[in-house]
Parts: sequence; C-alpha cells; structure tokens
Amino acid sequence: MRVKIKINDKDQFIEIDPGEMLLETLRKLGYKGVKHACSTASCGACSVQLDGKPILSCTTFTAAVDGHEVKTIEGFSDENSLSDVQKALIDEGGSQCGFCIPGLVVTAEALLSENPDPTQQEVIDYLKGNLCRCTGYESQTRAILKAAKERRSK
Repeated sequence: MRVKIKINDKDQFIEIDPGEMLLETLRKLGYKGVKHACSTASCGACSVQLDGKPILSCTTFTAAVDGHEVKTIEGFSDENSLSDVQKALIDEGGSQCGFCIPGLVVTAEALLSENPDPTQQEVIDYLKGNLCRCTGYESQTRAILKAAKERRSK
C-alpha cells in the first residue's frame, strides 16, 4: 500500500503494510526521536503531531494518516539549534535521562500553539499522557511556562 504523508514539512511517498503503525513507519524512515516504549498508549514517548494535534504513533495506523501532515521532534529544531521549549527544559532541569523528552516537547508545542498563555494547571492537564519516571514534572511544567512567557514577549 502506498501513502503520501507530509513529515516535518517534506512530502513523502511511502510503501507500507496495511496494518503498519505510524511509529514503525517513522522509525524505518529514520525518525529515531519517536520512541518505542509501551506500545499500549500509556506513556506518550511516541507522541507526534498530526495536523498540529498530539497523537500517539504506537496506536495510529500509518494508512490513517495518508494525506495528512505529521511533525516529529526532529521538526522542531535543527542540527545547530534547539527549540525554545527544549532550551527551557534544559535550563529548568526538566530533562534527566531524556527518553520521554521528544514526546513531551511535541505535546508541549501543541499546547503552546493552542494556548500561548497556559496556566500551570493547564500545562499539567495537557501533559497527563506523557509519563516521565525521572523528574516529577515540576521542572518540566516550569520550563513550558517559561517558554510560553518568552514567546509572548517576542
């Protein structure tokens, strides 16, 4: 089966198996920031954006995103610079082992696109599907609020 997906602003024509999950497809294409963790929609490590909204790629069929736009963590920065959310996570100590961070950044970026001035509780609520076993979430919440404030001041 052949699908067309815009991945990180680049049109891709991809041969897939009908039952292939988006996570598998993205990793085969070299998007290693999309993490394979639980495969049960429990942790958020595989989060990507589909048409600007966060989804779990481990439970989304690739065929279902034919004709849509997908953005992975690789689409939020380049080889020479980090996104403001990524920088804030580093500044606030919000990344320890780093495994959950790609999915968390993708989700945080969607939040800030929808709501440029979230409250602390709104950040906490939005990130409920992204599990982190290292940080306790306070530093991550601080970092997202910091990035939101910096964006609003520009």
